[in-house]
Amino acid sequence: MPPLPKRRVSRARRDKRRSHRALKALHLVQCPNCGEKHLPHTVCPHCGYYDGREVIPVEK
Repeated sequence: MPPLPKRRVSRARRDKRRSHRALKALHLVQCPNCGEKHLPHTVCPHCGYYDGREVIPVEK
């Protein structure tokens, strides 16, 4: 027989334990070239620019 809990875990204790599981909002920055939102320190997927120059060609 497996061990069983001595007493029921309350909703407050259970939810405090799960508090870190919540989804966090993405931090987005505005592209200076096209104005679209994208992740910081990444190439803009809309225009292909990074740090003021075109890194990848994007078909429009």
